[in-house]
Amino acid sequence: MIDISGASIGLGAINEQWLALPVTREIVDTMRQSRTVYRFASPEQLSFRLAMGANIVEAAHLLNRSGVSFATFYDSRCNERFWNLTPNGGFRLKNGVEPAVALNDIFRNGPMYAFECATAMVMVMYKATLDSIGEASFNRLFSNLFLWDWEFDDDLGISWETPADYFPGDVRYFKNPDVNPLHIEWQGENVIAMGNGLYFGHGIGIRPAGAIIEGLNRRRKPGADESAFLMDEAGRPAFRHLAQFADRQGNSPSRSTADAVKNRYITVTLGDSVQVY
Repeated sequence: MIDISGASIGLGAINEQWLALPVTREIVDTMRQSRTVYRFASPEQLSFRLAMGANIVEAAHLLNRSGVSFATFYDSRCNERFWNLTPNGGFRLKNGVEPAVALNDIFRNGPMYAFECATAMVMVMYKATLDSIGEASFNRLFSNLFLWDWEFDDDLGISWETPADYFPGDVRYFKNPDVNPLHIEWQGENVIAMGNGLYFGHGIGIRPAGAIIEGLNRRRKPGADESAFLMDEAGRPAFRHLAQFADRQGNSPSRSTADAVKNRYITVTLGDSVQVY
């Protein structure tokens, strides 16, 4: 159920352009059909939630199309015009470089980059944050940007939980418990939920869950009898914290997720507790 300012709302109260975007329509439908009450203080709060979800999915699409390569930590590479490559395969922002410029370069000049899948998930979340709060706030918050594995700035604040509902834009994990130890890199796959049963994994592209599980199962040890599976936990950034840095402008989304409305504030109240999605 979706509740705005104490009143349950139907589809007629939601901007029709949000309903025209498959990703945001799926978020709306999931909330409306859930037994959980998703409470928003204003229509603008709901709009930000939908825009941020669209931005995460769009960032995953952009990374998938960028030409970046998969590599282990020690085979990572980057555009050294913007980044210093650390001995453990991390990308540390160079002095005097704006964080937004360096981050966008990954998506624009992908063939110059190679990294593993956890770093890719954090990159997607940073890109969605940039597109949701704008360059000025992003540069101020993440002036010491460092990209490596699951390390991220406190202001991004990715946290994991087993939620009541899953949405496009969630970070999920396919675990391969019987992985072949000779190919330990296939012990699992970090993914972004793209909506409509599809997931983006760095190095494997956008696929349904069954195809990802099948691919992981081919990398099991001889005699393995336990299948890979999608874990219940979902990772989400600190939406409530980040939203306070966004400009509150505009009310109508574009039909393109790349141009979806940005800069909205949202908090979601579930029962007597406050959580952010």
